[in-house]
Amino acid sequence: MSVIRPATANDVPAILQMIHDLAIYEKEPDAVRNTPEMLEAALFGVNPRIFATMAENDAGDVQGFALWFLNYSTWEGVHGIYLEDLYVKPEARGAGHGKALLQHLAATAVDRGYARVEWSVLDWNEPSISFYKNLGAAPMAEWSTFRLTGAALESFGTSRRVRALG
Repeated sequence: MSVIRPATANDVPAILQMIHDLAIYEKEPDAVRNTPEMLEAALFGVNPRIFATMAENDAGDVQGFALWFLNYSTWEGVHGIYLEDLYVKPEARGAGHGKALLQHLAATAVDRGYARVEWSVLDWNEPSISFYKNLGAAPMAEWSTFRLTGAALESFGTSRRVRALG
């Protein structure tokens, strides 16, 4: 059984460790630059814009987490939830923690009148893709994710030719 609860500042070390574990699983072990101070400020600072939800077992041990934020659908005219990370410790997989975290986010969306919960998954991650499909989630077949980052972001962001106000 899973106990789902909002994260607290005391969870920051566990969340950051699971972020590192997720990066290893996703074959990017050196990609995490986040620090405890950065994560705590983002989750619990003034006007937080990201949220974390924890899954625990009956003994109160953290088994996984979901990190999410609000997005907005211009077509629907309401917010949605974007799930940035969902992670369950390998030894706790299959016990319902991932499903419980996603059900909690879905219930949050329904309760608040949000239009959707969405996330990305790596194409090669067949166990997760199968899990999500079994929950009733559908891939966005005609959509591709794009990202500006690193040198491309820097170059494009500093070469603007229009005057930005504010």
